Amino acid sequence: MRAGKLPSSARVLLAGVRIVNGAASLFAPATFARRLGVEPETNGPALYALRLFGVRTIFIGADLLSRSPEVRAHALRQAVRVHLSDALAAAIAGATGLLPRKGARTALVTSSMNTVLAVIAQRALPPR
Repeated sequence: MRAGKLPSSARVLLAGVRIVNGAASLFAPATFARRLGVEPETNGPALYALRLFGVRTIFIGADLLSRSPEVRAHALRQAVRVHLSDALAAAIAGATGLLPRKGARTALVTSSMNTVLAVIAQRALPPR
């Protein structure tokens, strides 16, 4: 892959990860909760929060695929902050026991990988 294509490929891959995880959270929140080590039967409100996360995540993924260069640029400029925030939230949830360690680690690794993809994708942005 040519170096010039890497940022665009990272953006598209990041959008795909977001859309897939967002759809899983929105349409199958109980399954997604179990992946995080949360029992949906005893944590009903978590399903509501996962659906909200899913909607947010799908919209961000769609913006990364927008035909509008301005929309894509805005989404990319926000992506690093969003993913770092997600990674920090996962780390805190794991450290405080709000999420089981395995689930927190999964969320932390996913958010960290998304952060790396966002940083790579931002290379395509013109300087401000």
